[in-house]
Amino acid sequence: MYKLLFTAFLSIGFTIFSIAQNSSLSGTITSENNEPLMGVRVAIKGTNNAVATDLDGKYTIQAQVDSSTVLAVYYIGYQSQEIMVLGRKIIDIQLMPISETIEELIVVGYSKSSVKELTGATSQVRGEEIEKMNVSRVDQALQGKIAGVTINTNSGSPGGGSSIRIRGLSTFGDNDPLILVDGIVYDSEGLNALNPSDIKSINVLKDATAGIYGVRAANGVILIETKNGSYNTKPSVEFSAYYGVQQTNRRLDLLNATEYAVIKNQIFALGGQNSPFNNTALGEGTDWQDNIFQEAPVQNYNLSMSGGKKNTKYSLGASYFNQDGIVGGSKSHFERFNARLNFSTKLAKKLTLNSVLLYTHENRSGLAENGIGSVLYNTINAFPTEPVKLPNGQFSYLEEVADIINPVAQIQNAYNNTWVNKFVGKEEIIWEISKMFKFTNRFNYNFALVDDKAFFPLTWYGTGKFANSAANADLDPVMIEIADSVFIERGASVSEGRSTFVDLSYEAFLSFENTFKEKHKVKGLAGFSLFHRKGENVSGYATNIPNNSLNFADISASTAPGGYLNNTSSYEFTERLLSAFLKAEYSYKFKYIISALVRMDGSSKFGKNKRYGFFPAVSAAWLISEEKFFKSKFMKYFKLRLSYGVSGNDQIANFAYRGLLNGEGTYVFNDVILAGVALGRASNPDLKWETTQQFNAGIDITLF
Repeated sequence: MYKLLFTAFLSIGFTIFSIAQNSSLSGTITSENNEPLMGVRVAIKGTNNAVATDLDGKYTIQAQVDSSTVLAVYYIGYQSQEIMVLGRKIIDIQLMPISETIEELIVVGYSKSSVKELTGATSQVRGEEIEKMNVSRVDQALQGKIAGVTINTNSGSPGGGSSIRIRGLSTFGDNDPLILVDGIVYDSEGLNALNPSDIKSINVLKDATAGIYGVRAANGVILIETKNGSYNTKPSVEFSAYYGVQQTNRRLDLLNATEYAVIKNQIFALGGQNSPFNNTALGEGTDWQDNIFQEAPVQNYNLSMSGGKKNTKYSLGASYFNQDGIVGGSKSHFERFNARLNFSTKLAKKLTLNSVLLYTHENRSGLAENGIGSVLYNTINAFPTEPVKLPNGQFSYLEEVADIINPVAQIQNAYNNTWVNKFVGKEEIIWEISKMFKFTNRFNYNFALVDDKAFFPLTWYGTGKFANSAANADLDPVMIEIADSVFIERGASVSEGRSTFVDLSYEAFLSFENTFKEKHKVKGLAGFSLFHRKGENVSGYATNIPNNSLNFADISASTAPGGYLNNTSSYEFTERLLSAFLKAEYSYKFKYIISALVRMDGSSKFGKNKRYGFFPAVSAAWLISEEKFFKSKFMKYFKLRLSYGVSGNDQIANFAYRGLLNGEGTYVFNDVILAGVALGRASNPDLKWETTQQFNAGIDITLF
């Protein structure tokens, strides 16, 4: 009897204890920066009881808890954790990122993926690496860092541009890649406007999987992310600066005055002529490279602040960069001021606003370079037997050769300046519809105002010099004929221009992501975009600037009779794009991944018959190192990937499909021959997209 009562009592006790422990566990899961992580899988270990965190990183899970209950937390790109409950009801967890490169998240195709999940040829340069380089231009950060990317310098002057080529040349036209800064279209020539210290990462898409971006994706895509703040983080201020001096580390080995005189006498003697030098013991003479090359200072200052609260994060910064030229000093000069603001705020529980604003002011001075007539051309061809200046203080004339002038005088007479003001911005609203669906609305704008001015004073470099703009050493204006027997003076001249460029774009896309039974991962994306670009330019040219002075150098200051020599011109253009895109990706056990995409672009540059282009691509990857049969002590990661696709390029002249009356024609009316115009370029309504087919096979390996 007592045994039965004791057994019943124990049964009731255990039942009551079990019911008491059948409760809910809740908490918040954050990243290493205290940012809430959405979609983190939280499960009771050993059961199918699992939930995912919401937009704020919060979770609630119902479970029967005892002394052995373990909470298992899993999130791609972060270290998994197993936590003993130990009677707690609220458990907040901070996840730390996996340090291995294969788990890093990079931007690709309107979304982010871990390197492990990528099926295309993609490379990344991180912001920490860029900061260590202390580069003045963004393109310099890519030199020698990414396989298949070539940087060719177009100019040696400070602020000079470069051409970027991804896997060589792919078109007969414009081979520049598509560049996006925080999703905003950015011209490659304008990369100088970016402050390298503002960059979080640079991702380069090199194969057909870049086709999700459509236009100009045939040349590859460069995706640049700027820095942003973190939620629930105290304000942090950073300042960095550097100052340096640049100089040439290698010069051409040229003849000195004695060597030049000896060789020239020999040449004249072989030609049966009298020797031009009676005395060849002229010593070293003039080293023109010493007079042209100089030590040039370069300096850079960066100030930034970042932080955030529960629903807001921000990052702002300003920088100043100043560089003189090794050739020309202040006459070959580059100055840049940058300001940046990245701001994110949660308008509601599932609604986030992201704003980006970048401003750049540039001031650039330049010299004639690259070819005959450039400063360096004159420097290496100037005669070492001639001084830089004559005893009377005037520059020497170097009169032996018509196309060689005194390079020091050439630098002094150079006045060529360009000013750029550039605004780039993005307003983006993200709606977290559910744990699986996200809808993004994005409006981008890009405005640039470019002013340029060049002054050409009256110059005299010697008798018969092509570069002369004066009649003689007294700087008398040149007399030119403007009509039969009518001559006027043509003095100093000036050219001025102003260009404005405006890009506006709107994008909307719906993304989907879900994992089933921890084996099947599905991702999808569907959207459309509108792009509008407009450019305007007006420029003028005038001569007879008063007093041969830069102070009077203005196109309105010309004293030419009736403004005959004044010349003005202008142009305007408009481009438009309408695009739709679709992408799907499936992964099984994170080992077998296949992805397919298609994009349709419609461009105003083509006639109505061929205005739209259709560009598909497919790619796949096999993560062999995840297979059970793969055993290697030195090979940690091994992936095989394949891709094939078609990309489009519309970088041709606007309205090239239309016919033009730009030909010459001769007509007879009433027995009188008259000059007129005729059809030049014939119309071609079937002018169509240039397409590039790309096949890519590659392996990704991590050793040791």
